[in-house]
Amino acid sequence: MAREEFARRRRQLMRSMGRDSIAVLPAAPVRHRNGDVEYAYRQDSDFHYLTGFTEPEAVAVLVPGRTQAQYILFVRERDPARESWDGRRAGPAGAARDYGADDAFPIGDMDEILPGLLENRARVFYTMGVYADFDQRVVGWVNGLRTTQARNGRHPPQEFVALGHVLHDMRLYKSRGELELLRAAARISAQAHQRAMRFCRPGVTEYQVMAELLHEFRRHNADTAYQPIVGGGANSCVLHYRDNDQPLANGDLLLIDAGCELECYASDITRTIPVNGRFSSEQRAVYEVVLEANRAAIACVRPGNHWNEPHAAAVRVITQGLVKLGILKGRPAALIRSGAYRRFFMHRTGHWLGLDVHDVGDYKVGDAWRVLEPGMVMTIEPGIYLPAAARGVPKRLRNIGVRIEDDVVVTKRGAEVLTARAPKDVEQIEALMARG
Repeated sequence: MAREEFARRRRQLMRSMGRDSIAVLPAAPVRHRNGDVEYAYRQDSDFHYLTGFTEPEAVAVLVPGRTQAQYILFVRERDPARESWDGRRAGPAGAARDYGADDAFPIGDMDEILPGLLENRARVFYTMGVYADFDQRVVGWVNGLRTTQARNGRHPPQEFVALGHVLHDMRLYKSRGELELLRAAARISAQAHQRAMRFCRPGVTEYQVMAELLHEFRRHNADTAYQPIVGGGANSCVLHYRDNDQPLANGDLLLIDAGCELECYASDITRTIPVNGRFSSEQRAVYEVVLEANRAAIACVRPGNHWNEPHAAAVRVITQGLVKLGILKGRPAALIRSGAYRRFFMHRTGHWLGLDVHDVGDYKVGDAWRVLEPGMVMTIEPGIYLPAAARGVPKRLRNIGVRIEDDVVVTKRGAEVLTARAPKDVEQIEALMARG
């Protein structure tokens, strides 16, 4: 992402905040898996969105209208001894030179400098409740100013404002640079799904299929956006299946929900394939209902429609399909009103997508569903799940779980499907699997 992109975002946020405000954003802390083993570091999404800075132990401060410096970074100092163990640090000089900070200071000096930046600012824009330890520091700085400044006639901040209220609305509308990263992440993930389809066959395990996905991600320098779901047979009916440790049986379906993250931007794809490369007539009947729902929902993604219209379209198709399959009985309109379909399609049809897999942004404005606008990115993921234990499921359809998920951008004229390279037509899937 170009350095100017981050600067543009900061300028936009500061205009929204007003000149008598200050924003404080901490970087994500390092997390430990166990003992002294750390999880791979991943920057806080809001912090990354405004700074592009990749290191932990950092704090960004935005002070609109301040003549000396409006954008300040507190970062770790250069330390050759530590850098020989953990890798190079930017240091304050690098934070200014490479990341566009107007000024930068050692993180160890923050307690001395930051309270002074809070002086005479009416509002503090901050996200409370995410990092509890840092919450206490921010509140402590403000309370300290209230105690000392009450005696000298100055005015400490009087109000905390939820930073996400402004920032997350900005993040909802993707820039050209963001869309390029989302396209690239979707392209890599689509290649990974194709690889998994070519590899899949009876007798291999769910984790071996997952290994094919991860190999494709990593060879493009991408990471997993979330723990992949690789569920065969009955496991395809478990929405957030995580074990990924069972052998795949001839005649079963395999549901693969997996997407990579590239430069912090996520993709999210689900495809459902036959383990032996050929859909049975029963599997195909369920699959075609979900595929029709997927396409009906995508057709509703266009400017001027509201957020719930794709879901409503998917619900109509799936309910009608469940009636045709003999799983539900009655008139589809009545079954929709009663929510009878929710036994077999129990989740929403999609979510926002971006720096987070389930990205930020309100789905409603007041009591009304949000109107779709160009630059918004969402998933479309209808599904039908028919576990053996579910009442009313014919024996021939038991343990069939199907979900088909695509990543979709709202454009000026309609929708762009970022994940179109991941096959989803029955004939496409069977042909690819036949080639092996």
